[in-house]
Amino acid sequence: MWRGILLIATLAAPAAAQDSPLDAEAFEAFTAGKTFNYSANGVPYGAEEYGTGRSVEWSFLDGECMTGRWYADGPDICFVYEDGPPVQCWRFYREGTGLRAEFLGGGGDTVLYSTTRTDEPLYCLGPEVGV
Repeated sequence: MWRGILLIATLAAPAAAQDSPLDAEAFEAFTAGKTFNYSANGVPYGAEEYGTGRSVEWSFLDGECMTGRWYADGPDICFVYEDGPPVQCWRFYREGTGLRAEFLGGGGDTVLYSTTRTDEPLYCLGPEVGV
């Protein structure tokens, strides 16, 4: 009987570990130098390029980009963007070959899934220039 319980516990452990949020080191190792496209409910949502030194660039896929940085706050990965929204914290999980991101706060249940992971830079238009 104990062997059966031990076997079940051993088989269950990897599944439970996969549902643990990524810590800062694992998140950085998986994202640095990559661009991820994210979707919500199967609809394209945005893309983020993760640079070195925990720098990021985010776009809602409209060609306009926000530059920022991320930092760890316990199990949360928090983002601060120049001229952007206030601090936004998420929990990231490995999901297959990509990521699942769960937004923390704001009363919403925003969950994003990465749809692609590439070495290509994020598409950003230059700064608006006018008279």
